[in-house]
Amino acid sequence: MGKLAEEWFLDARLKLRHFQLFIALDEQRNLHRAARQLGISQPAASKLLGDLEAGLGVRLFERQPRGLTPNWYGEVMIRQAHSVLSALRHTGEELSALHDGHQGTVAVGTVMAPAVTLLTSAIERVHRDRPALKISVDVDVSKALVPRLLEGELDFAITRIPAGSDIEHFVFEEIGEEQLCFICREGHPLAHDATPTLTDMATFPWALQPPGALMRQRVDSLFLHHQIAPPRQVVDTADLLVSLALVSKSDTLTVITRETADLLCAPHRFRRLTFDETLSVQPYGLVSLRHRRLSPGAAVLMSELRSLVARDKR
Repeated sequence: MGKLAEEWFLDARLKLRHFQLFIALDEQRNLHRAARQLGISQPAASKLLGDLEAGLGVRLFERQPRGLTPNWYGEVMIRQAHSVLSALRHTGEELSALHDGHQGTVAVGTVMAPAVTLLTSAIERVHRDRPALKISVDVDVSKALVPRLLEGELDFAITRIPAGSDIEHFVFEEIGEEQLCFICREGHPLAHDATPTLTDMATFPWALQPPGALMRQRVDSLFLHHQIAPPRQVVDTADLLVSLALVSKSDTLTVITRETADLLCAPHRFRRLTFDETLSVQPYGLVSLRHRRLSPGAAVLMSELRSLVARDKR
């Protein structure tokens, strides 16, 4: 396949039905089942795929005895199909919201710390002037948020750009680091120790994010730096509520952001352990796509976030 013309999709007669077929094939990996999912016949689905491959001059799926497997070209088309259909759904939501007087919709993804303080403050301020603006917030780790941003499910995110991502796609406006702290229950043996050490803490069970997660990497590197054997008993969980439940009911320790600790750790139930070193993870920031224009509502929320960040840095 040579270099495609700027408007190759017109020459290839690319249709919305093709995008629906790509997603169905990605889910089903079988032409018959994909056709049934779309409510069309298998010959019709086969013709849709065959005509497009002929127009592009390249195969998108490898035919195998048990079904179809996307090759690299197919993976690109599947990823873009998710993005296109998500954008169309989002457009429909915005049109409906405007028709109903809601003044549009905004979908934001965020890591935990800014969800607790920064984002909630910005939403409260935006809703003073635009009370009908519909805002949805998803809290997750960066590795989950950035693909959803690329697929058009999110307008923008407050997150980090994971290693290995193509940074050319993004605009990154740094906000700051997440300060971390160790948490135990009020009745924990270390709760009233003025200077608990990592050696002391390593003897107790822990609840931590799974290996590879940013916060887990920071804790693991801390033990490695001090040449202290890491805790032997660790429950791997990305769910904050599960971690706090374990901490509440046992001598389990965990690590969370300081903002989260200040909000969720009720007095006389949890205690933040004093630790001599400052513990933090790499900076997060406002992340948007370089070549995608924000909706009016998303632009207003982004502007409010920028104002709050600038105020906090003074």
